[in-house]
Amino acid sequence: MRAVLDVNVLISATLSARGSSAATVRAWRDGGFDLIVSPKLLAELKRAFNYPKLRKVITADESHQLVQLLEREASLAPDPDQPPPVHSRDAGDDYLLALAASNDAVLVTQDPDLLTLREQYPVRPPAECLEMIRNAD
Repeated sequence: MRAVLDVNVLISATLSARGSSAATVRAWRDGGFDLIVSPKLLAELKRAFNYPKLRKVITADESHQLVQLLEREASLAPDPDQPPPVHSRDAGDDYLLALAASNDAVLVTQDPDLLTLREQYPVRPPAECLEMIRNAD
């Protein structure tokens, strides 16, 4: 299985070692799926880690370590130049759909705008992604 983890899942996993977001990241680290990232996704993650409210709870070292891990161990794909197969109500999220589609990947997110597309494209919350990983074994 291949998956794109939305920035909100990566941040949630960094904020708490408990919960389905952190378990999804652990599943990737344990070889449960191939994680796809792109330059735009990594840039969005770096930008989000610099938000003042996140800076209060996630140290610069923690955020730097996660970005380095992703750059080193995730599969880096180019940012797609094709439009996504479906569009989000938030056009800023369309790059995630295009990235997932161009890499035959599931998009894992907690974003309600993206989750409304689950009938049209494989967009799943972290808990369902974990179930998919378990069922693939």
